[in-house]
Amino acid sequence: MTPPRFELRLAPSTANVAALLDALEEFAAEAALPGAITGRLILLAEELAANVVMHGAGAGYFALSGEAGAGGLRLVFEDDGPAFDPLAGPPADAGAALEARAVGGMGLHLIQTLARDARYERSAGRNRLSFRLGAE
Repeated sequence: MTPPRFELRLAPSTANVAALLDALEEFAAEAALPGAITGRLILLAEELAANVVMHGAGAGYFALSGEAGAGGLRLVFEDDGPAFDPLAGPPADAGAALEARAVGGMGLHLIQTLARDARYERSAGRNRLSFRLGAE
C-alpha cells in the first residue's frame, strides 16, 4: 500500500493560506492522522505560509509536500521569497509576561519547538524547510 501523500503549490495570498489549511484538513482525514499531529501540521503550515505572505516580498509561490508513514509525517515547505531560515532566529521567551515580550517571534518559536529533525537550506533561489511530525 502506498503511503498517503500531500502536494500543493500556491501563489502567496491570505486566501491561499486558507486554501492550504483546508486541503491539509482533508489530507489528514484521508490519512487518518491522529488529532495531535493534525493540529501541529495545521499550526506549522499556517505559520510558514503566512510568513511568506507577510514577509516574503517578491515570492511567487509557497509549496508544501509530505508523506505519512510509520515514522510519522515527513514534510517539505518551500518558497521562492528572500532567504530566511526559521531555525536560525533566537528563541522566543515564551515564559515572559505578555507585555514584556518583543513583538513577533512566537511563530518561529512554534516552528523550532514542534518540527522534529528540521533542516533548512537555500538552493537555486528557494527556501526549503524539511521536518517531521509525530512518532516522537
